[in-house]
Amino acid sequence: MKEVIRCKRCVMDNSSDDTITFDENGYCNYCTDALAQIGKVYFPNDEGKRRLDALLAEVKKFGKGKQYDCIVGLSGGLDSSYLAYLGYQWGLRILAVHIDDGFDTEISKSNLQKLIAATHFDYDIITPDAEQFNALTLAYMKAGVPNLAIPQDNVLFAFLYKNMKKHSLKYFFSGGNFALEWILQRGNTYTAFDVVNIKAIHEKYGTRPIDKLEFLSTVERKKDEYVLGIKTLRPLNYIDYNRERAFKELKEFCGFEYYGRKHLENILTAFIQCYWFPKKFGVDKRTSHLSSMIASGQMTREEALRELDEPLYDEEMMSGYIQFIKDKLQISDREFDGIMRAPTHQHTEYKTEDEKYIGLSSLRKLYTILK
Repeated sequence: MKEVIRCKRCVMDNSSDDTITFDENGYCNYCTDALAQIGKVYFPNDEGKRRLDALLAEVKKFGKGKQYDCIVGLSGGLDSSYLAYLGYQWGLRILAVHIDDGFDTEISKSNLQKLIAATHFDYDIITPDAEQFNALTLAYMKAGVPNLAIPQDNVLFAFLYKNMKKHSLKYFFSGGNFALEWILQRGNTYTAFDVVNIKAIHEKYGTRPIDKLEFLSTVERKKDEYVLGIKTLRPLNYIDYNRERAFKELKEFCGFEYYGRKHLENILTAFIQCYWFPKKFGVDKRTSHLSSMIASGQMTREEALRELDEPLYDEEMMSGYIQFIKDKLQISDREFDGIMRAPTHQHTEYKTEDEKYIGLSSLRKLYTILK
């Protein structure tokens, strides 16, 4: 049996992560790196205000004469919703986009409606072809890979970049942030932009075409970023971003309701985080999120350990979510159980978007574009 070692400063451990290391004090590389980033990436102080003011001035200057200043992707979760709320407070003209993959929770749908009604932002929703999207998600489950959210993430970014090109937008405001998510386990994950990998998994396990789904490859993304000058900005890193305060402000602003822990705003994402990862890969994603909050000073290690002692999910809720997913993906109880019992695999066991598969000509083309 492997000895499980937990960091003595945060709550990261080595139970499912071969990349973690510990120093002589018992502190892990994750929180050591996170604390070193304060003042480099995260500025919850006057320096952050100075940087934020300069950023907003730059964005508003660019937006003069245009319909929008920037674009924001809304998931229905706290980070992106709070960013949209702040954007409204800052007087930004935001184009908000959302992917309706058929797995939004009712509370998420309600929160999004309330937020858009209160901000009056233009709101663009993509609804991917349900048959093809669900079949691709099922292919990922059959492939036994960790990151089942890749189709969801890639389709959203393809739509987001398409809108940026359409409206000649340069700035993408991301809800990504240091305070709640800097620490993320490096093992059992994979990039969302490897379209070669997506198609390889589909080729082996897919049961439907995917010609109605739009994807964004690494090459296309880099090309668009270069040609359009796209910048991904993370304004939440320039404020003292506090989870409880953010929920409170959103509730006062538009009646935003608490939906539970991070990533529980979407049924598929909740299943991946709370069931797929721990059952198949032994990964408890709460350790990453709680450790991020310890590093940003929002939680003590003792509080995090108490939260880890709580059940990962409500049994009745998860039972309902699993049945919902079975119905959506049109699989039987027996097929689902077989998938859960099947061996696990890493994404890199399938073709990947490297030189061997992408081709030298594409790499040279990318180099010429970026040169």
